[in-house]
Order: sequence, then structure tokens, then C-alpha cells
Amino acid sequence: MKLPTLPGFDPQAFEKYFKNTGWLMMARVGTLLVKMLTGIAVANYLGSSGNGILNFPLALITFFMAASALGLDSYITRELLQRPQSKNVLLGTAFALRLSAGLIVLPLIYFTYFLINGLSSANPGVPFNFIAIVSFVCVIQSINIIDSYFQSQVQGRKIMIVQVIANIISALAKIILIFLAAPITWFIWALLADAAFLAIGYLWMYQKSNESVFHWKFDKSLAKYLLKMAWPLAFSAILVTLYMKIDQIMISSYLGSSALGIYSTVVSLSESWYFIPVATVSALFPAIMNARKHNEERYQNRLQNLYDLMSFISVGIAIIMTFASPLIYRILYKADYAAGAEVLAIHIWAGIFVFLGSASGQYLIAEGYTKLSLVRTAVGALVNIILNIWWIPIFGIKGAAWASLIAYAVATFYIVLIPRTRAQGIMMLKSIFQINLIRKLIKP
Repeated sequence: MKLPTLPGFDPQAFEKYFKNTGWLMMARVGTLLVKMLTGIAVANYLGSSGNGILNFPLALITFFMAASALGLDSYITRELLQRPQSKNVLLGTAFALRLSAGLIVLPLIYFTYFLINGLSSANPGVPFNFIAIVSFVCVIQSINIIDSYFQSQVQGRKIMIVQVIANIISALAKIILIFLAAPITWFIWALLADAAFLAIGYLWMYQKSNESVFHWKFDKSLAKYLLKMAWPLAFSAILVTLYMKIDQIMISSYLGSSALGIYSTVVSLSESWYFIPVATVSALFPAIMNARKHNEERYQNRLQNLYDLMSFISVGIAIIMTFASPLIYRILYKADYAAGAEVLAIHIWAGIFVFLGSASGQYLIAEGYTKLSLVRTAVGALVNIILNIWWIPIFGIKGAAWASLIAYAVATFYIVLIPRTRAQGIMMLKSIFQINLIRKLIKP
């Protein structure tokens, strides 16, 4: 199949890389569709309050999942590419570190739960045993380090197979629970089962590839090296999850589980598009980096083209979803979710800054501005926390949506304040207003 060309990019290079990442993109899209349809069915079955109770443990443990992953995934992929002969010791050591971290965070999760309950002005209504069950996802996910091996082997198809099969099994299990009129406790167990299905899938595919986890080895000196090198990535992942999930924790604390249930549907619909910038930037950035080596002007032009593309797609999605939100909630959700339509019309605009942030984030990494990338994420998280504390008690879940929108905007355009990256911020501003497109249209 002939892929469409994009301005400023070599068609052959783009097509070659796009095909290499195509399987991963298909996995993301397939996973997204299955999760979304199942999520809608579960939300309608449980009602807004039940859906909030189901989503609270997920929101809480996400912070600790990021911490227990130790930032090793992408780093191990890089190490496997550089020294494939050491795969057993690399994977074995990374697995041991992640398993240990998963066990260590368990008491921290429980402490955080009781702390939140003690400080909450509204009762989240989530029993401790629900948190205890879901918390073991942090332990089970340690086996997912196998994903890094398949990525280093450019075997995206195998990752796709595992993810799609695991998600189909997960979806079928939840649909069966709905037909059986199962209590919410079974859906909590299903969250843990989701992680187990994925881990079993990775193990099966790894064994099927003539590899064995029984050949893995632990190396103490390598463990120290990995922890030293990967901690900035771990810290960044924690900041990102804080940035994106803190609003759900605060909504549950201030407004209760019903409000969280409604807001969770908003976030699910709004963030369902976020795979697009990740996939697009992954496909296009090698061509941009190639231009950086040979021609500065072409490098800057390609960056501008990327920002223009990100803005064009995200603004288009935001406009369509804003007008379609009442219809979406009327068709897909029960009446007690109706308040989500107005909130979605606000939250969807945060996508513009997420799209641009993905593109500019790659630029910061390419230029070696890793610390700046961390700082802007931290600034976004801080703004989000402050605005949520201020606005949720006053404006409810609309306040949380506005807080997310503004926090994402501040984080993305924080680079305008830094002299060495200011030009990139201006380029992103130009892209939002499609200055280049307007110039082409009015050019005689």
C-alpha cells in the first residue's frame, strides 16, 4: 500500500519507518477500540458511582506503577540494541529490579490510600480490599520487561499479537461479568486479571521465540548501573502520571465516587486520541534527526511541518468532539453520565498541547535538553495540582477539566521562557494558528 506523502519529508524514508512501526500502531488502535467499547459497557452497567469506585484504585496505583517500572523499559531496549549478546543478564537483572520495586511500593500504596481517606472532604467509598487487590498489578507488570526485548528485535508484530489477544480475553471476561450481573468486586479482580493476561501473553510469546526466562541471570553491578542510568526516566514517568492522574484522585477526594465515574468517561474519550502524536512522531522523527545532521534549515523546516501537522490534527479533533459531545453522551452513556458532555467539550482542547508536547519533547531529547523536559513536566504537574485544589471545590469536574487544559498549555509552552528554546515555542504558536497554511492560501 502506498502511504501518503508529507511536506518536507522524504517519502521513501517515511514509508520504510512507518511500516516498521505499523504493527505497534495497529496494536495501539486495536487495544484502544476494545478498551473503549468495553469501558463504555462497564460504565453503563456499574453506573457513575460504581464506575468511580472502579477507577479510583487504577488512578491511585498508576503513580506507583510508574515508580516500580524504574524507567527501565526504554533504557533496556537501548542496551539490548547495543549488546544483544547480554540479553539474559540484562533482562534478568531488569526483571529482578522491577519485581523488587513492585513489592516495595505495596505498603506505600496502602499508606497513601489511608492518607487520602483521612484528608478527603467526601468519602470516596472505595474499600481497602479493592486497593489491595489492584496493587498487585505493580508486581505482575515486572514481567512486561519482555516487551523491551521484542522492541529491540524490531518485532512489533509479536507485541501486537500479545496485546490484542490479552485485551480480547479481558473484554470477553468483563462482558461475561455484565451478563452474569456480577458485583463490583469481580470487576476489581478483573483489573488484576488484565495485568495477568498481558504478562502470561508476553511469557508465552517469549518462550515461543525459542527463548526462556529460566536463562535469565542477575548481576549486582549491572543492577547498580541500571538504577544509576535509568532514574531520570523513572522520575520523568512519575511526574507524567502525577500530571495526568492527580485530577482523578482529587475529584474522588472532594466530590466523591459518582463525580469521578463521570469524569473517568470524559478522560477515556478525550485521551483516546493520544496514541496519534506518539505514533506520528515515532514515524517522522528519524527523518527530522537525519536533517539535523546535514542541513539546519531543513531541520527547522521539518520541525515546523511536524508542529503544523500536530496542530491541524488536534484542532480538528477538538472542534469535532466539542460539537459532538452531547450526541456522544446521549448515544453511548446512561442518563446519569449526561454532565460529562460539557466537561468533554472543555477537556478535549487539552489534546492540542499534548500533541505539540509530544513533538517538542522529542526535540528537547534530540538537543540534549533532558533536564528542561523534566522541569516543564514538573511545572505542568504543579500548575495542575494548584488549580485542582482551587477549582474543583468551586466548579466541580468542569474545574478539573479547565485545570488540565491550562496545565498542559503551561507545560508545553514553558520552553518559550527559555532563551535557547524560545524559537521552538514560537514555531508551535504559529502552528496553532496555521500561519504557514494561511500564507500558502493567500499567496498569489
